[in-house]
Amino acid sequence: MIRPLLAAAFIVTTAAHPLAAQSSGIDDNARREVLAVVRRLFDGMRAQDSAMARATLHPSATLISAVHPAGKAPIIQVDSVDAWLRSIATPRPELRDERTRNEIVHIDGTLATVWAEYSFYVGPTLSHCGVDAFQLAKDADGWKIISIADTRRRAGCVEIPKG
Repeated sequence: MIRPLLAAAFIVTTAAHPLAAQSSGIDDNARREVLAVVRRLFDGMRAQDSAMARATLHPSATLISAVHPAGKAPIIQVDSVDAWLRSIATPRPELRDERTRNEIVHIDGTLATVWAEYSFYVGPTLSHCGVDAFQLAKDADGWKIISIADTRRRAGCVEIPKG
């Protein structure tokens, strides 16, 4: 009985090592560069500076939200990047602030993905939360966001302090 348990433990522990090596093998500089692009996007949003936000986006970038309205079927909403950037530049009395945490970054050459929990604030009030999933690609000008997908919910949100 002990031998099968030891064999199972050996298989589980040795199988996990290649995965750990793959996920920890990301170049720290590349990781910082990718996260800096995402932070610049949110800095532009907070500053109501659509030019700053646009500079982080590839010209063909897409915005997609997977939402599940209460009592209704889930929907996938594709938004216009230009309309979203116009909304960023629209003066508002209260700051729009999207804060992220627990960022997970994967990079392979010139393709990166960032998965992050977020909480969205209107002024000091937590409005909603979810997960942001960014796809980035690197060209001669550096990393650009090619796609942003998010989920949105109002329940189970975690307060994220200003960073």
